Amino acid sequence: MKEFRQVVSKLSDVCAVVAGVLLALAIVVIVYMIVRRSTGFSTDWELEFAVFMMVAALFLGSPYCLKTEGHVAVGLLEMALSQKNAAWLKFASQIVGLGVVLFLAYMGYEKTLESFLQGEVTESSWAPPKWPLFATMPIGLGLTALQYIALIRLPLFKGEHSDV
Repeated sequence: MKEFRQVVSKLSDVCAVVAGVLLALAIVVIVYMIVRRSTGFSTDWELEFAVFMMVAALFLGSPYCLKTEGHVAVGLLEMALSQKNAAWLKFASQIVGLGVVLFLAYMGYEKTLESFLQGEVTESSWAPPKWPLFATMPIGLGLTALQYIALIRLPLFKGEHSDV
């Protein structure tokens, strides 16, 4: 299990780097768009490209966010509970979180496959295919599910955590 956690941790780190690069690309393209439009020129791809990059960064950054506990947590409630009950609350919230990301990853997979098979493109004149953007959802949330699995510890009655 230790090796699994290490691999998932490295994958989360890689996803964070990719998400950062995508956000940097979005920023560069938005600045380019502002400069270009302020000089009287216009193109039709920049805003859509920037949105694609930001959405992809959101999904691909999700595993790292969970790994580093950058997400919204129930910390206030945990502080009010005994150590044993707080461990069970954390366990329960991780199980629910795992279920949610697995469901969303599956739905994202179905949407990606449907979009790919139908050859869907955006409605803009640039018209890039939609499936690469949709694919970031099952990839990012699938890796988030793996991160949940790596983090989940079954609470024991003595307040210890098993290495499940």
